[in-house]
Amino acid sequence: MDNTIIKGAIFDMDGLMIDTEKLLVRFWREAAAEYGYEMSFEHVLGIRSLSRKYSVPKLKGIFGEEFPFDEVRSLRIRLMNDYIDQNGFDVKKGLFELLDYLKNHGIKIAVATATSRDRAEMYLDRINALGYFDAVICGDMVKNGKPEPDIYLTAASQIGLPAEECAAFEDSPNGLQSAFAAGCKVIMIPDLSQPDSETEPFTTAVYESLDKAVDFFERRS
Repeated sequence: MDNTIIKGAIFDMDGLMIDTEKLLVRFWREAAAEYGYEMSFEHVLGIRSLSRKYSVPKLKGIFGEEFPFDEVRSLRIRLMNDYIDQNGFDVKKGLFELLDYLKNHGIKIAVATATSRDRAEMYLDRINALGYFDAVICGDMVKNGKPEPDIYLTAASQIGLPAEECAAFEDSPNGLQSAFAAGCKVIMIPDLSQPDSETEPFTTAVYESLDKAVDFFERRS
């Protein structure tokens, strides 16, 4: 076992801390349908956490160069925001148990999310979690988004640590790849994707919920 002392924890947001991935799937599909495109569950899974640099060519490769990415994305955001305004969203199991543990043990905590900064901070504030984080790094704050390592390297830097001394919490293959490429110890908390041969090379550990991941830190203390 790698005995590196873990001094930081970096969290993805959608599908990891808040139960919004299912909403992203629903409203990407609804928005695409409004423009006459039949987007499948698998299509949306493939672009989770991807930056625009990768998601645009991926979807145009599926639906053709004429696919109106910006229009569909804008409608998806409006539909999803309207839904959340009216219905809210759920917090993922064990989030605050883990955050409290990390705070109580002096571990620096950051966010690394593909979501824009204004929405990320709004969502985190809505669940009273924003104050836990020493840094919030978002997709619109880095040159290259996930699956490139930039966002995790930036988050680690912002909390004053090398990425190798940080645990990264992710739920999607693109996010896992990003954190691994940065050098983090990658912990998968499955949501819409389950661990498989694609995710296995990137993960240090897998836990069914965030509170269970306390074990990862306990074993290294």
